[in-house]
Amino acid sequence: MSRRGERAPLLALSAGAVAALFFLLPLAGLVWRAPWRSVGSDLGAADVRTALRLSLEASLAAVALCLLFGLPLAWVLARLEFPGRRLLRALTILPMVLPPVVGGIALINAFGRRGLVGQYLERWFHIVLPFTTKGAIVAEAFVAMPFLVITAEAAFRSLDRAYEDAARTLGANRWTVFRRVTLPLAGPALAAGTVLCWARALGEFGATITFAGNYPGTTQTMPLAVYLSLESSHPERGIVLSLVLLVVSLGVLVGLRDRWLGVA
Repeated sequence: MSRRGERAPLLALSAGAVAALFFLLPLAGLVWRAPWRSVGSDLGAADVRTALRLSLEASLAAVALCLLFGLPLAWVLARLEFPGRRLLRALTILPMVLPPVVGGIALINAFGRRGLVGQYLERWFHIVLPFTTKGAIVAEAFVAMPFLVITAEAAFRSLDRAYEDAARTLGANRWTVFRRVTLPLAGPALAAGTVLCWARALGEFGATITFAGNYPGTTQTMPLAVYLSLESSHPERGIVLSLVLLVVSLGVLVGLRDRWLGVA
């Protein structure tokens, strides 16, 4: 039990204050340097609106891919015992710790025009992924899906399976049990994982620029537009776009603190 009246050691308070400042000062610097007078005009620029639209479309499409393939994978990892399950789980969460640029290179070698699978996608189905909007979606899904999978796996694993067993005794098949019992019970955790997945896809940079490039209107999402603005004659616009991404990320973390961080 914690003792509310206990005074924290001065050394711990000092170190904690330094750590808090380490995180707060860069954000404060970003807010301080923001060109507040030109925020409206910067966000209203045609190239910025195009990057915003493309970011939303690509990130939402990536989330759809993650839900389509990630939920079944999470259920398999949570409910089935088979040889190599730990290895499969490790490979599933690997993009979370893999440098994004390395992920982009891996995607090129897998889905590029001469890649392991990409050559057949182009030859048989005329599907080309590198340097296209579809490629940006695939790159975002690659780095974002682990957030959904690990959250959904934990939710499926922690459910009280008595409700599912009761539904089966009443004649429901597996699909009905999953759709009418499992998903509703795991709904809050799945929603949290989906939002985290979307936020990660929205902020993806390294794998996207490596695999899909940085083409305005085609693959230039908001993080890539930030990079291009900072490298061009409009660094203020990059700061404005950074603030937009900062607000989105902060909103996601604050909204999901109870579910993801365990903080009241």
